[in-house]
Amino acid sequence: MRRPSLKIPTARVFAPLLSPCRYKGAYGGRGSGKSHFFGECVVEEHLRLAGHRTVCLREVQKSTQLSSRQLILDKIRQFNLQRYFDVQDRAIKTPGDGLIIFQGMQNHTSESLKSLEGFDRAWVEEAQSISAQSWRLLRPTLRKAGAEIWASWNPHSPQDAVDAFFRGAGSDRADLVAVRANWSDNPWFEQGTLPTERLEDLRSRPDEYGHVWEGDYQTFTNAQIFKGRVVVEDFATPEDTRFYYGVDWGFARDPLAALRCHITSNTLYVDDEAGGVGVELDAIPALLDQIPQARQWPWKADGARPETISFLSRSYGFRISAAKKWPGSVEDGIARLKAFDRIVVHPRCRRVAEEFRLYSYRVDKDTGDVLPIVEDAHNHWMDALRYALDGVIHNRRTMPRFNAGTVRHILHSSKGGNNG
Repeated sequence: MRRPSLKIPTARVFAPLLSPCRYKGAYGGRGSGKSHFFGECVVEEHLRLAGHRTVCLREVQKSTQLSSRQLILDKIRQFNLQRYFDVQDRAIKTPGDGLIIFQGMQNHTSESLKSLEGFDRAWVEEAQSISAQSWRLLRPTLRKAGAEIWASWNPHSPQDAVDAFFRGAGSDRADLVAVRANWSDNPWFEQGTLPTERLEDLRSRPDEYGHVWEGDYQTFTNAQIFKGRVVVEDFATPEDTRFYYGVDWGFARDPLAALRCHITSNTLYVDDEAGGVGVELDAIPALLDQIPQARQWPWKADGARPETISFLSRSYGFRISAAKKWPGSVEDGIARLKAFDRIVVHPRCRRVAEEFRLYSYRVDKDTGDVLPIVEDAHNHWMDALRYALDGVIHNRRTMPRFNAGTVRHILHSSKGGNNG
């Protein structure tokens, strides 16, 4: 039977996964299309390669209804390929005596896994739940030439076995590729109800939003520095306000981070951001100009790059100077930001909102205790915000203190005294 050729629309984010590689991973939040991508790859390979064999795995699988089986069936129907696939209760038979099966790792022992030695593909779904032991057993099992192991997951913790393998120490190996895919990478995301669900979670469950939708690790909420203090919502920026601009230059792989904010009635509003990794010196002016009125208002910057400040001021007319730093300036900045009644971030400032979610105190990995130490991570736009508010944020150690000993009370009687 002559098999048709397929044209499968694919999000650009998954392009690195289209070439042969021993280990392929896709991680991120809800609505990214990770499972759809791998499901389409399964169908395409089995249509193209006679006798191809794939096992779809989860850590625990009580029935095929709780597997990728339905997704693969939907893809077969979507591409009108029903006549090429023999769908059975526990398996799908494919051209040339090929096979797709669905199993749980906890149902296997090291001996029973040997039955998978001749398989071409293993797709591990919900891979954040795979135990370290299951992952160790699976990897050497698929030993056929050209065999690949695929994993798709929503990150939970960097200590999870699959996450540590694909993103931790040693993940720079040549036979491994992993991509981060989120709703914003999905060209078809706006179809259906998911956009409304995402915006509602962003509005009403900001502490959970990053993990569910943006592929962030599930954080210790008590360690989040600004837990419950930041909302992401649309607002109109007033024209007659005092703007504050700040920039953190970034180094090597750290991004250049810039933003604009203003203060109204003890509420801090962040309404614009810009930034990028590997920004060359001569590209900085155009990047800063992405923020409205960038050359009209004063900027405060990281003072570690005085030559960059001088270059922007002398050659491009930016009104820019170094922000003050002192021992404890980070902690003083956090305290001042917490003193606002509200912090409101415009939805277009995605990187600012992300850092507000992830900016955390250190957690003792053995006891789970939250420590009074600010993690040096997820802080590029946080630093830019502190710089922007230079002068609003003060060194609490040098502020004038009220000395009660210098005050004299002058008492007046009600008779003939000052009634004012």
